[in-house]
Amino acid sequence: MNKNPYKTLDTNPTGLVETWNAVTPNDSTDNVGAGNVAIGLYVTVGGAVSFNDVNGTTITVSVPSNFYINCSVSRVLSTGTTATGIFALISA
Repeated sequence: MNKNPYKTLDTNPTGLVETWNAVTPNDSTDNVGAGNVAIGLYVTVGGAVSFNDVNGTTITVSVPSNFYINCSVSRVLSTGTTATGIFALISA
């Protein structure tokens, strides 16, 4: 499924999560699913998470284990990311 829920909407979507995609952090390739922009991330093992939002802005946050990050995400970066077990939340 290829979609970017932010592309055609004037406001952020509030729909349900359709699927979770396991993410391998990468500095040069969008990695939340082919053609997708995630509506958030789920982190199983805490640490720093560095990611690009839908506008290309880089954001880095430190989170505990089993934590949800609610923000548009197009890429989880390897540089600056120490958390593991990261999943992209893809909107229905």
